[in-house]
Amino acid sequence: MAKQKKHTLTIEQEELFDLIGLCSHHSDYRLAWALNTKTDLNLTKSNLKYELTNKKGETTSLHSMYEYIDEENRIEYYMIKNKIKGQYLIPEKPSIDYFLFICNNNIIDISCFINDLKKIESILGAYKFYPEEIASTENIVFN
Repeated sequence: MAKQKKHTLTIEQEELFDLIGLCSHHSDYRLAWALNTKTDLNLTKSNLKYELTNKKGETTSLHSMYEYIDEENRIEYYMIKNKIKGQYLIPEKPSIDYFLFICNNNIIDISCFINDLKKIESILGAYKFYPEEIASTENIVFN
């Protein structure tokens, strides 16, 4: 009998979102309003909160989330509060107040977008992060 060859298929997961950290002393609704006023975004509060679960499937925290779906460019924006009741969405970045996720981006120049964000009075700082360098972003999923 001939020996059978085994082949292993390895697929590297490509991050499908850009990640921007925002520092602001304002509440989530006030920051969303400022972003909507100064950019082309139209963020609205999601009916659902972003839910983090542990390995057992139990909810550990519910984070406030705003979303905007740009139908024309097929880009999705999600602004999520990082810290809720001592629990972090991305614990590696505890100094960040909010994260702006830009999903399926093939159009927006993130550097220019961040420069525009830094001009908004409600934003103290805006920083680009690379999701592949932050371990906890592997658990971030948008449906």
